[in-house]
Amino acid sequence: PRCAWTADVRLLVCDRPDEVAVAAAAIIAAAAPAVLGVATGSTTEAIHRELVERRGVGTDTVLALLDEYLDLPVGHPQRYRAVVERQLVRPLGLRTDRLIGPDVDALDPHRAAISYEAELVRRGGVDLQVLGIGRNAHIGFNEPGSPFESRTRVVALAATTRSDNARFFANAESVPQRVITQGIATVLEARSLLLVATGPAKAPALAAMLDGSPTVDVPASALCAHPDLTVVADRAALAAVQSRTLMEMT
Repeated sequence: PRCAWTADVRLLVCDRPDEVAVAAAAIIAAAAPAVLGVATGSTTEAIHRELVERRGVGTDTVLALLDEYLDLPVGHPQRYRAVVERQLVRPLGLRTDRLIGPDVDALDPHRAAISYEAELVRRGGVDLQVLGIGRNAHIGFNEPGSPFESRTRVVALAATTRSDNARFFANAESVPQRVITQGIATVLEARSLLLVATGPAKAPALAAMLDGSPTVDVPASALCAHPDLTVVADRAALAAVQSRTLMEMT
């Protein structure tokens, strides 16, 4: 793809969204993580297609969900487990037990969140966590105000997040109000982070992450303290970034 690394930041700038998907899939395949943290959404769906095409995930790889909806019935197609099964597990011929996530059908979702955190530890932690960024700069479902020390837990979705996710449901009212998400501190324990962003709608959030100081009002800003963070984005998503290095490239 026609992408270029910036000099001062591990930021891969691409011209088009499809190039973001190709570049991100190449990074994942090259890393060959034993435990790959998977996210869902339009951008990551394109990455998953690339991974399937290049057989970029090994059959022994464990896929760990970043988050999952609560209050959806068993078998609902928008459960993230179902989405990842459609996009990665079945096309790659992986065993279903290679996909792990919180037990959202448990009687006590709070205990289920704690159990999932323990499961990640038992698996040795996440080697490479793939992340998107929300319009309000959430990562996973850590909405603005989430403490940087937060662990896997039950959270209520912000109105903007439910509105953004309504495109996957019949209407906005059908979007669940609660989820289990890995916390910011949990995400930061992954050995490597790969954040992907495409399109102008993500430009304000990405600028707030890359240009500002770490603050709970911009959850993604916590990622900038990670020692192994890669951001892959197209120019539309980076349009509002004011960093000197990026400006020199454009």
